[in-house]
Amino acid sequence: MDLVSSRGNDPHVVVVGAGVGGLTAGALLLKAGYRVTVLEAQAYPGGCAGTFAYQGYRFDAGATLAGGFAPGGPHQRLAKALGLDWPIDPVDPAWVVHLPDGRQVTQWADPAAWEAEWRAVFPESGDFWRRQSKLADLSWDVSSRPFPWPPQSPGEAARLAASLRPRTLAALPHLGRRVADLLPAGASPMLRSFVDANLLISAQCTAAEAGALYGSAALDLPRRGVNAVRGGIGAIAETLVAWIRAQGGEIGFKQTVERIELRDGRAVALHIQARRRAGTRRVIACDQVLANVTPWALQRLLGEAAPAGLRRETRRLGETWGACMLYLGLDASKLPVDMPDHHQVIVDADRPLGETNSVFLSISDARHPDRAPAGRRAANISTHTAIAPWWALREDPAGETAYLERRVRYTEAMLDAAERAVPGLKSAVELCLPATPVTYQHWTGRPRGMVGGFPQGSIFAARGPRTAIPNLWLVGDSIFPGQSTAGVTLGGMRVAEAVLGGGRGPGRG
Repeated sequence: MDLVSSRGNDPHVVVVGAGVGGLTAGALLLKAGYRVTVLEAQAYPGGCAGTFAYQGYRFDAGATLAGGFAPGGPHQRLAKALGLDWPIDPVDPAWVVHLPDGRQVTQWADPAAWEAEWRAVFPESGDFWRRQSKLADLSWDVSSRPFPWPPQSPGEAARLAASLRPRTLAALPHLGRRVADLLPAGASPMLRSFVDANLLISAQCTAAEAGALYGSAALDLPRRGVNAVRGGIGAIAETLVAWIRAQGGEIGFKQTVERIELRDGRAVALHIQARRRAGTRRVIACDQVLANVTPWALQRLLGEAAPAGLRRETRRLGETWGACMLYLGLDASKLPVDMPDHHQVIVDADRPLGETNSVFLSISDARHPDRAPAGRRAANISTHTAIAPWWALREDPAGETAYLERRVRYTEAMLDAAERAVPGLKSAVELCLPATPVTYQHWTGRPRGMVGGFPQGSIFAARGPRTAIPNLWLVGDSIFPGQSTAGVTLGGMRVAEAVLGGGRGPGRG
């Protein structure tokens, strides 16, 4: 077993997982003078916002659209700090929502075009959209400044107070409210379904649970600009990997961290299994560890040394959503001409969302021919799903057939839903790869295939990055503000600031 120790006088930061949040924090610390090593168990970066290659296609593993690149957005701020360019192209409309009654709602980026749209489809909803827009402006304004929520140190409390402005006080009455509180009392089932479906993909919960401030910002994402990423969503992480390597940082793929070793209450080393050579193990010494993993995965990495508070947290937390995905190779000649590339379909307003009753379809941008072989397009269809039923079948010795039958039923239902948005899509399918939470656990390492982070309900239930171990930090979609490449980038910025502000900068040990 080899021991790799920190070299020179620069403190050594090891990032576990090459997700966008961890790469963001690692890049900022590298720029500040730290030595940075990123360890990723898979062969490519990005995790659930990664892109994988198969038979000439580049499929997005989960996320397909990205926001936060507009002036003041987290990706734009990070690009300015690092001096890099993102490979993005704007998408407008962002996506089209197909309602159960046959109507379509186009999510235009232009505010005037969007107002004309909701006036035509939901004429009773004017007060709701005006309140939502004002609250979204407040939320985006706060997030454009350092916002360490929840504050976990006196320094963070001071920075939080300094970030507040007089207009921020207008948000106070809404801290305990939900998006459902903003909807008109007589809101139609179609309006409620539209709002719920959009919140489910952006806040992991519906209007009854989504906090009014976070939910208003989430509903405003199309107006803030969404983008297709050239080469697939994974090119965001790939851009950060290239920057880190160019600046002398180390990136290791197919490097599985098996254990974080503690000594005297601090993380001192990581025990690693290299997949390239079976049986090859090594230990890397560290000064700081950024764990781009979920709390459940962090507890597993710490083993018997996991703090009691972390053990209580994982027992208390409910399981988050999983995803069922279809990765499709399509014959482009059989698709409608000049159609939008992204669609959300709600099948039945009287049934709960997810579980194939609501799906999101993304077809690779025609401007990005590297995503598929000539004459073909790559596509994703996704639906939220509870993870427990999939694992109950998978772990039952007699359940393999039932598991496969359920996967077939979901595949057929998701294709049927997508056909409502894009007539002819089913006849265009030449390749279909299904994935369930079981698949996600295998390929992303996320325990039980939970994806998307925690539902954004009460802001007072949000989790910060600190752990009971002073030099071990969580980063990624488990910490505030949660999911999306923009959200984890904000979280990564916060972690880098916390490490730098904690008196542990280069030369200070």
